[in-house]
Amino acid sequence: MSVTDIAAADLADAVRTVRETEPLVQHVTNTVTINDVANLTLHWGGLPVMADSFGDAGEMTAAARALVINIGQVPDDRVEAMHEAGRKANDRGVPVVLDPVGLGSTPSREAVTESLLEAVDFAAIKGNYGEISALAGVEANVEGVESIGDYEAIEATAQSVADSTGTVVVASGVEDIVADADGAVRLSAGHEMLGEVVGTGCMLAATVGTFAGALEDPREAAVHGTLAFGIAGERAAAMDYAGPGSYRTNFQDAVYGVTGDDLESADLADRIEPAL
Repeated sequence: MSVTDIAAADLADAVRTVRETEPLVQHVTNTVTINDVANLTLHWGGLPVMADSFGDAGEMTAAARALVINIGQVPDDRVEAMHEAGRKANDRGVPVVLDPVGLGSTPSREAVTESLLEAVDFAAIKGNYGEISALAGVEANVEGVESIGDYEAIEATAQSVADSTGTVVVASGVEDIVADADGAVRLSAGHEMLGEVVGTGCMLAATVGTFAGALEDPREAAVHGTLAFGIAGERAAAMDYAGPGSYRTNFQDAVYGVTGDDLESADLADRIEPAL
């Protein structure tokens, strides 16, 4: 089945599968968003663990259903833990999601990302438009960890990264792009307030990892996870909020409330379109 043919029932089944599977998701991530990442994994129905020290990271990965590596902070000991966990995941057939946070902003993050791509096979890579463009080697404007500027060719850029790395790529922005070597789709879901909350990119990577821990196909995990994430963002905006702080709480509650049954009648006709 083509991802452009996904029906509401498919999305509903994916969400229910995640909740029924309760995948243990191991994260080697940054401390800025670690609590939000753990909570979002839990609210989708997964079991989060944040083992980021050498030895423990690999041991925990051996018991996990998915691994998410986030380079938001790159001290040497955490990079060693990333490599150890990535190797262990590959050895055990555990899907690995890479979030190259801030790639394009410093040579250090570029070096860490390159080393991981050389050593670890990834099921998916999730980055914002700037990070994915930097990964492709095309012009990107990343300030700190934020993507700045226009990326008119992001669909082709995401597909080129997918082709060169053999992964599924999620490029997050105003509209999210999910690409593999065969093509790309554009997902229309979400709300502008997601951009006002620090860490929603990290939370999206955690979502893709959680879905990958329960679904066999990484592309379907990326599409379903990203779409469900965006729908939760819309539902959060429909609740009362005074600003980013209360919206952030709404978003966590909205994710918790996406059970699958509530998506059976969702209209996805205009939400998934071929991008290339």
